[in-house]
Formats: sequence, C-alpha cells, structure tokens
Amino acid sequence: MDRKPLLGAHMSIAGGLHLAFERGEAVGCTAIQIFTSNATQWKSKPLSEDDIQTFTREQKRTGIKVVAHDSYLINLGSPDRGLLEQSRRAFLEEMERCERLGIPVLVMHPGSHRGAGEDEGLRTVSQSLNKLLKATAGYSLIVALENTAGQGSALGHSFAHLQRLLSESIRPERLAVCFDTCHAFAAGYDLRTEKSFRRVLEEFDKVVGLNKLKVIHVNDCKKDLGSRVDRHEHIGRGKIGLECFRTLMQEPRFREVPKLMETPKELDGVDMDPVNLGILAKMAAP
Repeated sequence: MDRKPLLGAHMSIAGGLHLAFERGEAVGCTAIQIFTSNATQWKSKPLSEDDIQTFTREQKRTGIKVVAHDSYLINLGSPDRGLLEQSRRAFLEEMERCERLGIPVLVMHPGSHRGAGEDEGLRTVSQSLNKLLKATAGYSLIVALENTAGQGSALGHSFAHLQRLLSESIRPERLAVCFDTCHAFAAGYDLRTEKSFRRVLEEFDKVVGLNKLKVIHVNDCKKDLGSRVDRHEHIGRGKIGLECFRTLMQEPRFREVPKLMETPKELDGVDMDPVNLGILAKMAAP
C-alpha cells in the first residue's frame, strides 16, 4: 500500500516545541511546519537539552516530517545597517536552533529592499546568505528561499530573483526553494487550470530547476491574479480554485516534497485544518 503523501500545515508551538507534533497528529498531518521560537520577537528562549530530547522523541514517535520557518522580523535585504546586522544575527540563531533540533529545512522570505531597489536588495540578500552559510560550515541544514507575492518592496516574487540568489551562493547545495501557491498567483503566475499551472512549473524548472524544490506551501488566494497582495484562503475557496491543487497533489515529482498549508485555522467556528487537509488528501488518491 502506498505511503500517505507528505501533507500538513503550520502548527503552533505554544507550550513547547514538541507539542506541534501532537497537534499535527490530531488533525492528520504527515508533515508540519513550525517556528522554532516566537516569530514576532527578536529574542528567543535558549534551547535546553530537555527541549531537544523531548522534541526528538515526539518526532520519532509520530513519524511526522518537520520543517521550520524563520521569524517575520528578519530582513536579510535591509538597507538599514543596524537592522541588517540584527537580522543576520537572528537568522544565524534560527539556523543554530534548527541544526540542534535536527530540522532539515528552514524556510525564509528573501527580504525587502525598502526603497533601495531590487538589484541592490538582492545583492544584500546574497551577501547575507553567504555570510551565514560560511558561519555554519558543516551544518546539514538546508535554507529554502520562499517565493513572495511581491507586496510592497518584497524580494523573491519572480523566479529570476530566486535563481539569482542561488547562482550567487557560495554553497548552492545548501540552498533550495519553497514554492507558495498563493504568493505565486498574487505575483502574476496563473495557476487556475491544469494547463496554466503546468506552464508555470515548466517556467520554474527552466529558470530555477524543480530539483531545488524542497517545500510547497499549499494556499489558495483571497486576491486576484497579479494583485501583489499576500492573503491566504481556504483550499478551493479563493481565486485559484481546485484544479491547481488537484494537479499538484497528483504530480508524482512532488510525492516526497512536504506540502504544507498556511490557511486560516477557523471558519465560522469550525476547525478548518482537518477540512482543508481532507480535500487535499482526496485529491492525492489515484
């Protein structure tokens, strides 16, 4: 019998990192995404040996694959020198936490140029990543660059941006990509039909390479194609629609790629993670 697809959602770490596995297990996840600390604070509580052992034990007990996402405060493309250095220190700490916890992939938003322009912003991100990869020589951790919706001065909204960051890396083997369906759609990549979605995949493969795709964020989009507005919606209830997700779930090349939702947790008082996961799981069936 075929193994279940790697499918899940972002899970809360409230009360302890290890509790994310129990929460994921309760709604049927085979993969989860977590923050390794409070995503809205610069300072994080140091990991204890007990934290690491409990986390590892729960991961083994459940068999759930886990990836991490970095803090929303971090901006590795900032033109502000103070904020840039603070971001670099914070991201290094994120990398260290993931390595200690045995988390194989850390997803990150490339950053924002904040008026400095895309070329300068991408140059700064490349420099930041190279410093961080050099500082973590010997780590097994992979950093996955997430495509963005292009809201404001966000970098990474085009496949060309991602390719540039990969090509300028001193350790490209330690960089990968996280593809977010909502972000891609908002940035102007049409995913609404099987045909158009496959065209986007072909473009991604040509520019970036599907071999670099290590995580997929499975989110519908509240806003229209090319809106540049990052607003996630429940599966099939947004502007992308179901055909894209059916194609994605049945694509054999994505079988071993964790597919993780960042959709709203509730709708009219109903816990929506099991609902959205159920829709996707049915689509994965032959």
